Amino acid sequence: MKMEKINKYSKRLTQDESQPASQAMLYAVGLTDEDMQKAQVGIASTGYDGNPCNMHLNGLASEVKIETKIAGLVGLGFNTIGVSDGISMGTSGMNYSLASRDIIADSIETVMNAQSYDALIAVVGCDKNMPGAVIAMLRLNRPSIMMYGGTIASGKYKGRKLNIVSAFEALGQKVAGEIEEEEYRDIIKSAIPGAGACGGMYTANTMASAIECMGFALPYNSSIPAENPNKLSESERTARAIKNLLELDLKPLDIISKKSIENAIALVNALGGSTNAVLHFLAIAHAADIDFTLADFQRVSDRTPLIADLKPSGKYLMEDVHGVGGTPAVMKYLLDNGYLHGECLTVTGKTLAENLANVEGLTFEEDSQDVIYPKDKALKTSGNLQILYGNLATEGAVAKISGNEGLLFEGKAVVYDGEQAANTGISNGEVERGDVVVIRYVGPKGGPGMPEMLKPTSLIMGAGLGKSVALITDGRFSGGTHGFVVGHITPEAQSGGTIGLIETGDKIKISAEDNSINVLLSEDELAKRKSKWVQPALKHKKGILYKYAKSVASASKGCVTDL
Repeated sequence: MKMEKINKYSKRLTQDESQPASQAMLYAVGLTDEDMQKAQVGIASTGYDGNPCNMHLNGLASEVKIETKIAGLVGLGFNTIGVSDGISMGTSGMNYSLASRDIIADSIETVMNAQSYDALIAVVGCDKNMPGAVIAMLRLNRPSIMMYGGTIASGKYKGRKLNIVSAFEALGQKVAGEIEEEEYRDIIKSAIPGAGACGGMYTANTMASAIECMGFALPYNSSIPAENPNKLSESERTARAIKNLLELDLKPLDIISKKSIENAIALVNALGGSTNAVLHFLAIAHAADIDFTLADFQRVSDRTPLIADLKPSGKYLMEDVHGVGGTPAVMKYLLDNGYLHGECLTVTGKTLAENLANVEGLTFEEDSQDVIYPKDKALKTSGNLQILYGNLATEGAVAKISGNEGLLFEGKAVVYDGEQAANTGISNGEVERGDVVVIRYVGPKGGPGMPEMLKPTSLIMGAGLGKSVALITDGRFSGGTHGFVVGHITPEAQSGGTIGLIETGDKIKISAEDNSINVLLSEDELAKRKSKWVQPALKHKKGILYKYAKSVASASKGCVTDL
């Protein structure tokens, strides 16, 4: 290894003899004279015991530390926070989920800069871990790699596969009287069998796949399951790769570009990924000072077919993608058919096309597999992420349209100020076929924290109303949500958006044909209601949620806190 080149670009104060205390501290933690001449790699883990997505990450981080030593580097581990979306879903704890993304970014940036580490490996699991880590990498602009902990295995009950959304939808079935308490209990006990992130193309697997495609994770990292033996071997690959990045002095801002973000969003649309990808890649682009807007998401979606039959709207899980060749096989197919930019650099030091050159491609022979379809048999000729505008969303809204929901919905509004009121109303039978459920004051400022509306949508699905009821919100959705749903409505209700003026009984029209969302009221009527509207006080007066509500940008700007 070219130590002199690594040391030339070192950020460490410890190499300055005028900093004896820094050197003394490092001798105290066990470094030797020889170690003092090596590059120091910060190994950030979001591991903690209380979440299956994260419970194995500290073990992976320990393996990475061992492998960095073998590679001739000094690995120094530290932890940052995580929030389990699955555990906090449907509770006030979900208000902290999106805020955790920026806390993760801030804390990694803080440790890396305060300790002046030369490089970063982030070992991450649940939804907000990944964008938080990548945002930090871009701010730091030091050689960096993201290592995803992997997807969970499927649960099983009476011969059918289960996943986290099965538990939420079982609640809806119980409320609707379709299953008994005992069956409900059996389902939730069987849904999550061990370590790993939620198994469908939900937010964690969406972001892991997209970040690999953007070039910030090693090939196959996103699709190797958490408990697959090959996951441990990634530790060695990651250590060798960070050593190579240090030698090349190849940094995140050398890798990311508008084209590499387009690659990420193309893969999201091809796989039927989460609407949360819109928020997170807007924030990633902001961290990199790249001009990437809602219009760019729509442009990429328009040209990318939906080819993966994955949950929540489809049939299969991420473990099944691994079984047909993994994320690189899907990427190779997209590249060969002109949907990806092959010249983009990656953390291997090679281009995306070079990484994929020797990857075994997907097979489409009859009965070979039906997880991924060829483009001429695409589930939808354009992507599932659609950006909507109208008098209800003058700054944009995000829908996930897989094709199963239909393209047009018009119905009577049933309005709820908050998720809990909606959950109660849906459970009490207040929502009927043909209605549009409106959940408001749950945006980034109004929530605060823009909580996910998985529980209301799961109750709707469980009650058998999934194809006959729409739901719109200034909050957001879990990657596990499916149905005719529109989120990220901006301006949000707390900021005076039209969604705050809707009354129960108003007619709402949503069209995926012209990507519009409108309440069917005259401008005069809306102006009259706006003149009577009074902005509610923020729900928190101190602490992180108060600071978040005061600093967060709108969903159309990625909910960044440093705009």
